[in-house]
Amino acid sequence: MVTVDQFDELASKIDNWGRWGPDDERGTLNLVTPEVVVKAARSVVSGETFPLAMGLSLDGPQTGAGVPGRINPVRTMLGINVPIAEGEHAAAWSDDVVYSPVQAATHWDALSHVSHRGLMYNGIPADSIDSSGATRLAMEAAGPIVSRGVLLDVARYEGVDRLPPGYPVTRDVLAAVEQAQDSPVEEGDIVLIRTGQARRFLEGDKNGYRNRPVPALDWDAPLYFHERGVAATATDNMSFELLPSSVPEVVLPVHVLCLVRMGMVQGQNFVLEDLGAACAVDRRYTFHLGAMPEPFLRSTGGMVHPVAVR
Repeated sequence: MVTVDQFDELASKIDNWGRWGPDDERGTLNLVTPEVVVKAARSVVSGETFPLAMGLSLDGPQTGAGVPGRINPVRTMLGINVPIAEGEHAAAWSDDVVYSPVQAATHWDALSHVSHRGLMYNGIPADSIDSSGATRLAMEAAGPIVSRGVLLDVARYEGVDRLPPGYPVTRDVLAAVEQAQDSPVEEGDIVLIRTGQARRFLEGDKNGYRNRPVPALDWDAPLYFHERGVAATATDNMSFELLPSSVPEVVLPVHVLCLVRMGMVQGQNFVLEDLGAACAVDRRYTFHLGAMPEPFLRSTGGMVHPVAVR
């Protein structure tokens, strides 16, 4: 097991507080420059599009147990074929209403999602969040999330459809996959990590998808992201990181290192199966990625329907 002292040593290596100024709330998304966005557009070759989000419904991945109260979206009808006016020629309208956590299915964690020792990214006090939401580091502070995406297909690297439960995706594993794929990760890229865990959800094994341990990021993976200048990252599982943790006293070390110390938004419940299969055919693992969260103001996370364009 990793000690708190080892954790703090790594945290100091990847710390970005003050890097983009004392008032910065975007963190590593500052690395997505106009030049990086142009590079992302140039990565489109075939024009194939791959939606990466889970469907939003009551049959989603949440149980309300992992994070108390985090349920699947509840959608009902606000009106069904309601006439706008009298008469046989009048139009009629139908409308829906939804109640949902913003992190119910495919989502980004905002930098306000996690605090550590009373502070969030850039030293912003945790009490900046109140009953009105996040007054600092809310999801809208991220701005546009559009860049070049790189898929690191760890499951395919290991020769399996799905990594075994508890498989630790370490810094060295990520570097090995990058080298094996010959897909160098560059500054400003968004890295998507495929463990194959989402296959359980797609195949109807909801409990298998939710149950821990799952294959996920280990505590030193953030060092890889820092070394490459990664702008954001996302995985195809619920927990994002190993649970139980390799740093027992911190519990969510990867959340703390990415969100709090690096200022890097992280995504969960991305669906990477079709994208992974396509990338494996021509061994081209880069693409244009558009992953804009819904602009709910003062939110600690954001629903997102990411689309990769190859």
